[in-house]
Amino acid sequence: MGETRHTMGDDSEWVKLPVDQKCEHKLWKARLSGYEEALKIFQKIKDEKSPEWSKYLGLIKKFVTDSNAVVQLKGLEAALVYVENAHVAGKTTGEVVSGIVSKVFNQPKARAKELGIEICLMYIEIEKGEAVQEELLKGLDSKNPKITVACIETLRKALSEFGSKIILLKPIIKVLPKLFESREKAIRDEAKLIAVEIYRWIRDALKAPLQNINSVQLKELEEEWCKLPPGAPKPTRFLRSQQELEAKLEQQQSAGGDAEGGGDDGDEVPQIDAYELLEAVEILSKLPKDFYDKIEAKKWQERKEALEAVEILVKNPKLEAGDYSDLVKALKKVVGKDTNVMLVALAAKCLTGLAVGLRKKFGQYAGHVVPTILEKFKEKKPQVVQALQEAIDAIFLTTTLQSISEDILAVMDNKNPTIKQQTSLFIARSFRHCTSSTLPKSLLKPFCAALLKHINDSAPEVRDAAFEALGTALKVVGEKAVNPFLADVDKLKLDRIKECSEKVELVYGKKAGATADKRESKALPGKTVASGAAGDKDVKDAAAPKSGPVKKASVTKASGPPKKGKPATSGATGGAGSKNKKGPDVKEIVEPELSVEVCEEKASVVLPPTCLQLLDSGNWKERLACMEEFQKAVELMDRTEMPCQALVRMLAKKPGWKETNFQVMQMKLHIVALVAQKGNFSKTSAQVVLDGLVDKIGDVKCGNNAKEALTAIAEACLLPWTAEQVMSMAFSQKNPKNQSETLNWLSNAIKEFGFSGLNVKAFISNVKTALAATNPAVRTSAITLLGVMYLYVGPSLRMFFEDEKTALLSQIDAEFEKMQGQTPPAPTRGTTKNTGGGTDEGEDGDEPDEGGSDVVDLLPRVEISDKITLELVSKIGDKNWKIRKEGLDEVSSIINEAKFIQPNIGELPAALKGRLNDSNKILVQQTLNILQQLAVAMGPNVKQHVKNLGIPIITVLGDSKNNVRAAALATVNAWAEQTGMKEWLEGEDLSEELKKENPFLRQELLGWLAEKLPALRSTPTDLILCVPHLYSCLEDRNGDVRKKAQDALPFFMMHLGYEKMAKATGKLKPTSKDQVLAMLEKAKVNMPAKPAAPAKTSSKPAGGAGPAKFQPVSAPVEDSMSSPAESKPDPKKARGGGVSSKAKGVQGKKMPSKASLKEEDDRSGPIFIVVPNGKEQRMKDEKALKVLKWNFTTPRDEYIEQLKMQMSSCVARWLQDEMFHSDFQHHNKALAVMVDHLESEKEGVISCLDLILKWLTLRFFDTNTSVLMKALEYLKSLFTLLSDEEYHLTENEASSFIPYLVLKVGEPKDVIRKDVRAILNRMCLVYPASKMFPFIMEGTKSKNSKQRAECLEELGCLVESYGMNVCQPTPGKALKEMAIHIGDRDNTVRNAALNTIVTVYNVHGDQVFKLIGNLSEKDMSMLEERIKRSAKRPAAAPIKQVEERPQRTQNLNSNANMLRKGPAEDMSSRLNQARSLSGHSEAAHTVPREFQLDLDEIENDNGTVRCEMPALVQHKLDDIFEPVLIPEPKIRAVSPHFDDMHSNTASTINFIISQVASGDINTSVQALTQIDEVLRQEDKSEAMSGHIDQFLIATFMQLRLIYHTHMADEKLDKDEIIKLYSCIIGNMISLFQMENLAREASTGVLKDLMHGLITLMLDSRIEDLEEGQQVFRSVNLLVVKVLEKSDQTNILSALLVLLQDSLLATAGSPKFSELVMKCLWRMVRLLPDTINSINLDRILLDIHIFMKVFPKEKLKQCKSEFPIRTLKTLLHTLCKLKGPKILDHLTMIDNKNESELEAHLCRMMKHSLDQMGSKSDKETEKGASRMDEKSSKAKVSDFLAEIFKKIGSKENTKEGLAELYEYKKKYSDADIEPFLKNSSQFFQSYVERGLRVIEMEREGKGRITSSTGISPQMEVSCVPTPTSTVSSVGNTNGEEVGPSVYLERLKILRQRCGLENTKDDRPSLTLLSKPSVPTVVSSTDMLHSKLSQIRESREQHQHLDLDSNQMHSATTSSSSSSSSTAANIDDLKKRLERIKSSRK
Repeated sequence: MGETRHTMGDDSEWVKLPVDQKCEHKLWKARLSGYEEALKIFQKIKDEKSPEWSKYLGLIKKFVTDSNAVVQLKGLEAALVYVENAHVAGKTTGEVVSGIVSKVFNQPKARAKELGIEICLMYIEIEKGEAVQEELLKGLDSKNPKITVACIETLRKALSEFGSKIILLKPIIKVLPKLFESREKAIRDEAKLIAVEIYRWIRDALKAPLQNINSVQLKELEEEWCKLPPGAPKPTRFLRSQQELEAKLEQQQSAGGDAEGGGDDGDEVPQIDAYELLEAVEILSKLPKDFYDKIEAKKWQERKEALEAVEILVKNPKLEAGDYSDLVKALKKVVGKDTNVMLVALAAKCLTGLAVGLRKKFGQYAGHVVPTILEKFKEKKPQVVQALQEAIDAIFLTTTLQSISEDILAVMDNKNPTIKQQTSLFIARSFRHCTSSTLPKSLLKPFCAALLKHINDSAPEVRDAAFEALGTALKVVGEKAVNPFLADVDKLKLDRIKECSEKVELVYGKKAGATADKRESKALPGKTVASGAAGDKDVKDAAAPKSGPVKKASVTKASGPPKKGKPATSGATGGAGSKNKKGPDVKEIVEPELSVEVCEEKASVVLPPTCLQLLDSGNWKERLACMEEFQKAVELMDRTEMPCQALVRMLAKKPGWKETNFQVMQMKLHIVALVAQKGNFSKTSAQVVLDGLVDKIGDVKCGNNAKEALTAIAEACLLPWTAEQVMSMAFSQKNPKNQSETLNWLSNAIKEFGFSGLNVKAFISNVKTALAATNPAVRTSAITLLGVMYLYVGPSLRMFFEDEKTALLSQIDAEFEKMQGQTPPAPTRGTTKNTGGGTDEGEDGDEPDEGGSDVVDLLPRVEISDKITLELVSKIGDKNWKIRKEGLDEVSSIINEAKFIQPNIGELPAALKGRLNDSNKILVQQTLNILQQLAVAMGPNVKQHVKNLGIPIITVLGDSKNNVRAAALATVNAWAEQTGMKEWLEGEDLSEELKKENPFLRQELLGWLAEKLPALRSTPTDLILCVPHLYSCLEDRNGDVRKKAQDALPFFMMHLGYEKMAKATGKLKPTSKDQVLAMLEKAKVNMPAKPAAPAKTSSKPAGGAGPAKFQPVSAPVEDSMSSPAESKPDPKKARGGGVSSKAKGVQGKKMPSKASLKEEDDRSGPIFIVVPNGKEQRMKDEKALKVLKWNFTTPRDEYIEQLKMQMSSCVARWLQDEMFHSDFQHHNKALAVMVDHLESEKEGVISCLDLILKWLTLRFFDTNTSVLMKALEYLKSLFTLLSDEEYHLTENEASSFIPYLVLKVGEPKDVIRKDVRAILNRMCLVYPASKMFPFIMEGTKSKNSKQRAECLEELGCLVESYGMNVCQPTPGKALKEMAIHIGDRDNTVRNAALNTIVTVYNVHGDQVFKLIGNLSEKDMSMLEERIKRSAKRPAAAPIKQVEERPQRTQNLNSNANMLRKGPAEDMSSRLNQARSLSGHSEAAHTVPREFQLDLDEIENDNGTVRCEMPALVQHKLDDIFEPVLIPEPKIRAVSPHFDDMHSNTASTINFIISQVASGDINTSVQALTQIDEVLRQEDKSEAMSGHIDQFLIATFMQLRLIYHTHMADEKLDKDEIIKLYSCIIGNMISLFQMENLAREASTGVLKDLMHGLITLMLDSRIEDLEEGQQVFRSVNLLVVKVLEKSDQTNILSALLVLLQDSLLATAGSPKFSELVMKCLWRMVRLLPDTINSINLDRILLDIHIFMKVFPKEKLKQCKSEFPIRTLKTLLHTLCKLKGPKILDHLTMIDNKNESELEAHLCRMMKHSLDQMGSKSDKETEKGASRMDEKSSKAKVSDFLAEIFKKIGSKENTKEGLAELYEYKKKYSDADIEPFLKNSSQFFQSYVERGLRVIEMEREGKGRITSSTGISPQMEVSCVPTPTSTVSSVGNTNGEEVGPSVYLERLKILRQRCGLENTKDDRPSLTLLSKPSVPTVVSSTDMLHSKLSQIRESREQHQHLDLDSNQMHSATTSSSSSSSSTAANIDDLKKRLERIKSSRK
């Protein structure tokens, strides 16, 4: 019976489990209930991102795969709701769907299957379609037919609901045939259903893949297919992201708007292309083996066989990509050359098949084949023509019109009308596939020009074809675009073109697209009609052209951005007029040549008759008169009436140009000019006169007139034509004068007319002839002409002359050099007529190129694609680098030979791209050089290759090698020069590059953009894509990247505008966002204006890009500048010229006078830029070995480079250039500037100090004395500044500088040595002498004897100034090292060593010999001799020195926080406090700075201590700091899900607590709210246990942050701060309501917390805020809670320490102390209830310390009497509550005599006893007093007995003597006689002698000890707590103290530092023989102090001065520093020995 009950109990146990555990329970009922509850929970959760969802992430698979069918159903229901609503559900897709496939689809229950399918569909809806489909397709292979059927059904439903856009059909269609073959009928039926569904979506595209299934099945399918409705299907269900679309559709339907539905159709028409669904077939290997032989065979039958074999292969609708070049070549040859027309048609069919099967992959061969096919159209046979048409149409679809345009245009001029006709028809068909974007003006222009010729053709078929083509163009791009090109067409023809245009049907459906589709489906019986180009989603259906045979309807892809085409070089015009197609104005005047008779007739009408008669008179005067009349007549003539040709023919009439009289000749030439200017002057007229003009051009007297005439003709007939004529005439005659003058005229004319349209080709050969001329004048003129051409053509011009002789080439280069940087003048002539050209260009080109790119287009370009053979390409890709190099060399020479090349370069781009990431860097560089060549050779056409070759060059910018990067940059620039920037910035390629986290790539790329962007006129559309990556660069780890990103910001903003940029910060983390927005604000000020329109002729060259780089540097000081834009072009000059003199640089800084500002603006900014946390980051990097440690014997390049890189972010660019210049003069300049800026830029200098010092160490290795002297001068000023600023050198700075400075101490020059010594001296003010000591000691080991001697002297000085404490690691070791040098071979070194040791002797006395140990006799005698000679008694000299040290050290760092904003603010809070509290001490003793706490050391070097430590403290000290450190600004936002981020609570809590102290208010508030949630729920609050200290530390850090930073921040909304305060206070109140948690707070933490809260209560700034009073009220409430709920001992102790601190801090407000005392009074009130829970020993110890620091006299001096009253009240209450027992609680106090506590308590006891007595009986009063005296006497006698007991015991005798001495000194009237009386005489004399010895020792040493701070009660952070290990341990019973005591103490310390979180802060000390001393110190300090004590006392027992730097910031030793007696030491020694042995 019991048993059954038991099991029942077990069964229902699960009811109490949480839901998620039920779901995993092994009992099915539990799981069922779990799933039901989960379902309810899921339905309730409203927020899809709720953390609740994440709990079930791992369980959903179990929900669906449950083994129990009933439970599984419920699980499926719950899973469905989960998938539908949970944001995280997507993560489960794979496992859940595979679970459904394997475990649900095989279930018999239909409901399970339904739910499974629903879940799959829901996953698809939440965008996980691919994963679902993948699992379902795997399910199709299942052996279980049920599963297969269910998978097919799911796929079908998915397709039917979501449509073919979401469900990928290709993989399904692939497996369909296999499903149709299945044995299972169910599977076959399901396959049929899905086939029907697929057909619904893609129609006939499905037929091809299913051709081979069983014919019966196919027939059934086709029947089903026929039944389908004709309309296009629409998805009925949408992805989440598309659900708005769904809503829209519904609206439309409700509006009954099916009209719009039609528009929507377009979207959903089958966009699946049958081609995509096909398997590619590999045919190359299947070609007949002898194919290539047969195709060349003589017999046509054999050739036919070969072609038929190919034809069969290419019938495959989809071919696999491969290398078809040989096959294409063979087919091309047949088409072009074969005589048998049947074979031509067959070859054409093969080409069609290839083009159709390969699609875009055939594009690369298109260029080779197109010209051949077009030329073959001369065939008349219809079947050949049809085959060729089909072929060329198919080929067109594989390429773009752009790429084959040149080939087409070339054929247009063919004489054969059939070719012309077919080409025009082909153009018409091609145009139909274009859109206005793929048919830009640049393409339209040459095509229209060519077609316009055809509409005037004599053959009607040519005309018709041309009309059709023009009509198609008109339809495609619209009238507006075409009309400019049709300006000269008469009305009839225009109407015809328009008529054609109306009939045209475009592929892109401007008219009747649908009908075309229907008609098309019948086409090409053997092939499936493919709709849409491969992979082109946007192409919906394709229509065949009307005319000509049907061709495969598919569409060319938009060919990217409009590219400039070459102007069509039409006829003899040499491309001249191609631009000027606007306005009748420009119409070229064509007139037939007239006979002389006609001319005479025409001339006689307009000229006076006498004039004509006298033309050939023999008398020159008559001829002259005739000319004058002629001139008058011409001047009066009207343009329309002037018969130009007749007039010039008259002038040429005999004697014509052979005229001998120069005056007549001059007139003649002048008249020619007039006629040309005034009349309609045609080329025919020009031909008449040009010869004569050229003949006279070299004439001294007539030359100018001839030139004038030529210019006039050039204006009438356009310069390009005129120039070409003139040049050829000049060079066909032999007269050198004429040649040189013609060249000169042309140079001039080009400047006047501009370069547009000139045929460079024609000139080059003439110029070459001229350059080879023997006459120097001709050569000079030719070179001048080249100079002018260079202005327009640019560097590419030089390529034509590379093979000239070097002498000549250098002259050409010199000429080019002159022209460098000049801009071509604006054309002054020929422009009126040329307006058309100008505007046209403006619309077309975005780059400000003023037709420049067209110029390059005129250069003759060579086709090199045939030279890029496969063999060459494979060479370039060879495994062996030498062969790769050969390949590259070949390419280089091919390009070199060709000079200018056509853009088609075959396979070369891919091959070169591969080499850009070659492992061999030399080849990478060679490739880059080739690409540079390529850019120049290809000119603007290189645009086509930007994406496939340009972007990979940018990737190379990330190379680690400097030279490779430089080469890549040069290459990118060379490319950009040709292409403009538009191509680079289009698309995502550039932003993808910037995304890569490669610092080199980022900085180079950003630098490049900063240079290029300013010059861009139009904003690149995709520039915005780079912005997110630009922002991440702004926060890059690498300084250079950050700098470059900042420099680039203004230029991005210039294009995108501030709004867009600011909006883009939305996606950043909050902290990053603020930083970036601040930078954007700054950049906004520096934003340059966008460059104006194309006027590129500004007189300031080099303006554009470069200089802008430097702007941001000067930004902060831009107040006196008029505008950033103005100053832009200048920095370049400033930088180039260098600062002309030091003075100027400085003057520029101090008084920016207008004049100097222009050159100096670059240099006016601060030279050191403060980068927040920069120095800290550098130290971290060095520690983490991310960068090289600064440690070398001579500086290698990588050190210099590294320093340069680190400096780039924080040193002004120009100064850096000076600092790293190779010439020492520049170093001097840099030093001069640094000296001048030292005072004005203190903060900057301090923030870059580590870098400055490192740079100076490099200067120590320079050989130049002047630099060295300057550097030392600077160092002296620098260290003076640092010591004034109270700066502490960090370890990192010291270790990377001092060793190198010490090297210089051995310089041969006295001056330098003196300077170095002076610097070392000053350094002791900013770096502890004891740490300098080891560095100098290291210097004594040098080989340089001067250095050894100087270092030894320096050591002596250190000991003399600072006493023995500086000797590191111990005085013994140090002295032994020094003593070695007494035996040195160099006399000066020996002397130095002896002097140093004598100095030590003077400080330290005979102990020296002990420390030195054994010396050789010779050395020892030398030393003794020297000591005698110095005959200086050991005196207290050093004390004097120490005390004379300047008083300023007293308040060491109280203002350090104010001085060093920036990094100081983040320092660990304890340390900051320590700083502000340090420095106070008793009036008499100032502590030398060296002995104060070296905060930098502790901060940056937490815990790396130089001496060996006992193993017991090898704890990672970083852990202590972790919770305290303020997180870096880049924190992650707090994750809303605890569980998401950390699996275990503790680390989650740690993480959140660390965020409480965040500098970002939102982060902090978030973290606090999370903690509040935990605290408020009782079941959860336990989690905080063990984290309380950590949390409180984070909180008061945040309080401090608010107080110092946030409240001071003007920009911050104060409401934010109030919100943060209320969160903090609310949290604390919740915390301190829970006693168990509140008690965990330790003393140190409570002290800091109370400090923070009281400071907050006194913050006057809060009073001014609205909510201020509320904050104060809450804080009050909180303080009360803290006092009541904390551990009473801890809080009381904390308040005492806080009071003591506040009284000591002179700067503190009296208000503060007052509040602390109020708290203490409240505690006193609570004492009656709490006294029993308080550890009185600890409290009394604290009071003892307090009274030691503040004896009664000192307290009475306080301004208010509160402190003394507070203390008395506290003691009084304690006495009252405890009675005489209170005296038993003094156990923790080592030396009770140090304060008046004991005496005070005794007095109080006596007083209270007296009072008690007075009540009972006045008589007993005296008795009582006697009794009291007795008891005190009894106590005294006990005390003495104790002391004598010690003296008697063997081990404690010294200690006893010391105590007796102290006792006697204190109570001089005490009587020790009775004790001595009973002892032996020997014992008595022993005691007396001992006391005397102690007295001598004390008198001699007392002064030293007290002044050098050997008080054993010295402690850290000025919280006067005795440091336990040091003080003598008054061990009352004299028994041994085991190591356990020390371990226990360490344990307390560790606990207090948060290393161990045990619940109880107070170990039960009573168990130990000697109670420990828990000190109250800020947590971090305690550990340091303890470690140091243990370490020091081990090493240097002679002196109890602890290693001052690590420990004491001030001393509070009282003059009776009693416990450092020899007795103490011995005792301690023994203890330490014990600890050591027990540790071993």
